[in-house]
Amino acid sequence: MSITEVRRNDVTLDVIHPSPDEAWKMPYAPAVRIVGACDLMFLSGCTPSSLYHHHPHRDEEHIHPHSIEEQTKLAMDCIKTILDEVGASFQDIIKITKYLTDMRDCDGMNKAMKPYMGEWRPASTMVCVNQLSSPGARVELDCVVAVPKR
Repeated sequence: MSITEVRRNDVTLDVIHPSPDEAWKMPYAPAVRIVGACDLMFLSGCTPSSLYHHHPHRDEEHIHPHSIEEQTKLAMDCIKTILDEVGASFQDIIKITKYLTDMRDCDGMNKAMKPYMGEWRPASTMVCVNQLSSPGARVELDCVVAVPKR
């Protein structure tokens, strides 16, 4: 077993790899343990739609590019808006859940997430669903974030 310690402000994130010699195969960590003082923030699912849109939905607010890479970038930009508001970064995400309407999109989604996440690999779950709440969306992302104390 391997535990990689990552220090961020007053928080230590331990990345847990039961088989460290195989960690290079995965775009995520099997587990991340928070050690130290921080606040937890739970992000609602972000889609390629604007963070703020009407409910019930209006079709004109949910016109998305077809490309999974472009849709993922838009969802990640929504996440960035929330992270920026509380002084956090993508490296503070400890758990991300990825919802796709087509599992064949996972490589394109992961490729589009890489510039945001850098080398950081939080714990992750990927689920294939029939449809998302945002009409035409092919990806939705929700996160748990270890927000540094200010």
